[in-house]
Amino acid sequence: MPTPFPGLDFGTTNSTLGLCVPGGTPTLLPVEGESLTIPSALFFSLEDGHTYLGRAAIAEYVDGAEGRFMRALKSILGTSLMRETTLVGRERMSFTDLIGRFLKNLREKLPEDADAVTLGRPVHFVDDDAAADRTAQDQLEAAARSQGFRHIEFQFEPVAAALYYEQQVDAEQLALVVDIGGGTSDFSVVRLSPERARRPDRLGDILASTGVHVGGTDFDRALTIARVMPELGMGTRTADGKRIMPNWYFNDVATWHRVNLLYTPKVRREVEELRKEAAEPQKLMRYEHVLAHRSGHRLAGASEAAKIALTDIEDTVIGLEEPGLSMRVPVTRAEFDAAAADLVGRIDAAVGEALVAAGVDAGEVETVILTGGGAQVPAVRAAATRRFGHARIAQSDAFGSVGLGLAIDASRRFG
Repeated sequence: MPTPFPGLDFGTTNSTLGLCVPGGTPTLLPVEGESLTIPSALFFSLEDGHTYLGRAAIAEYVDGAEGRFMRALKSILGTSLMRETTLVGRERMSFTDLIGRFLKNLREKLPEDADAVTLGRPVHFVDDDAAADRTAQDQLEAAARSQGFRHIEFQFEPVAAALYYEQQVDAEQLALVVDIGGGTSDFSVVRLSPERARRPDRLGDILASTGVHVGGTDFDRALTIARVMPELGMGTRTADGKRIMPNWYFNDVATWHRVNLLYTPKVRREVEELRKEAAEPQKLMRYEHVLAHRSGHRLAGASEAAKIALTDIEDTVIGLEEPGLSMRVPVTRAEFDAAAADLVGRIDAAVGEALVAAGVDAGEVETVILTGGGAQVPAVRAAATRRFGHARIAQSDAFGSVGLGLAIDASRRFG
């Protein structure tokens, strides 16, 4: 039997692991129970000393277990945080080690001798900084190598999605791949055909690949800042009316990879002093609760759930109910669209940049391939497709197409 080769999509929000034999059809491996996706999350329990991953990590955290919860680690690749260490229980760990700990779980799903892999990467880990972008790829490669992968290749995530879609085309076509991930949005103009699919090197078929550091977690953050943070004191004044509460406290608690940095005695003392000076101290008391009970990620999860609900309905509630805190913040799709307008504008501009870089007009694009969870957001879908009223809109597997395409790429490179 031919050896299958793996493609690993380490995502900001979710991760997948695909397998494909040369010339075969790719499949996704179950990576958490029977599920084909696993949330990119870790929980280090201080109660039993165990490390939980994926849905189990989220469940431990939401249930209030004592420990350290970490999510969206991909979003810090290439940033200054990667040079720091963080306290996990009694041990200080680098973020490279933390990412390696998550990849180890996926590596264990493969045969022991599987030492080759194609890893997905966004077009830009870091916008407008080629050195930081290269560093980010090197850091991800180092984390994978530490888990036993000796032969490592990278493929752009939108190109991987195109490789998966290409299996169903019967004639040459020009396609735009729109991949809205958890932390980045990538756009590739590619030529697809059954004949081209057989080529081992597809570089010449990629007319352009561009990207922007905007993804699903940014939409969650925008919604949280616009609708939830004012309920915690953002934008309010001191009792004497002379000062506004410092914004950074609220911006950080709405940012997945910065929330944990707020859970310190120093920050709690600072917020307590702000509450004593506040014109609306009851709002700062909610913020104090979030810090004391480490509720930041639960609050962000409530915003994410509301964002997803607004895909199909016009209004919902961002709700967080726990002992000592009851929040129910109504939100409409129009309010969400307003909060996310800048992000949507950046995606719209990036689509235009991809066309310019490829040297093609919108009218030449025959298919728009949408993938990634963020592509489900109505405003994002509208922005990504507005130039292409004539084209076929293909909604690819929202969470699995990149992993499947990476497996195809791995089978061609290593097989």
